[in-house]
Amino acid sequence: MNVKQKETMKRGEFLRSLSLGTSTLMAIYCLGSVTSCSTGDMDPISSTPTTPTTPGSTTGLTGNATTSAGAINFTVDLTNATYAKLKTAGSFAIIGDLIVAYSTASAYVALSKVCTHEGTTVQYRSGENDIYCANHGSEFTLTGTVDKGPAVAALKAYKAVISADGNTLTVTA
Repeated sequence: MNVKQKETMKRGEFLRSLSLGTSTLMAIYCLGSVTSCSTGDMDPISSTPTTPTTPGSTTGLTGNATTSAGAINFTVDLTNATYAKLKTAGSFAIIGDLIVAYSTASAYVALSKVCTHEGTTVQYRSGENDIYCANHGSEFTLTGTVDKGPAVAALKAYKAVISADGNTLTVTA
């Protein structure tokens, strides 16, 4: 009796077997057909996966938070339950194409959420007060510059301005 053993192939091996170039793979990744290798973005406060949010009237966001729809320009309602945690120093949220953090130095930062090494979503580490890629260990300063590789290119930084009453945060290119 002949018994055939089932062969399995990982996603990366499959894509490499198709002989797709790096630019093609990045295009597929950017279009959302392939998800990153990480198991999810972790919220350092609750250690539960965070969900990227896009603007809408009930989400606490107005404006454009994705680069594919044009220039970044959005406002976050920090009184909305979805983003109320951003009033606490050491917290962060993934909003559209960005990571927005309220640093332990009590300053808001907004950076591209995609690690420049291999495209994994980065996270804010309050203990180190930096941006970190869990995929290969790249570290970035809060201005987006590379502090530790393998990433060699900086994260794109955006302007984040808190309102006088502290209830809204406006992010622009």
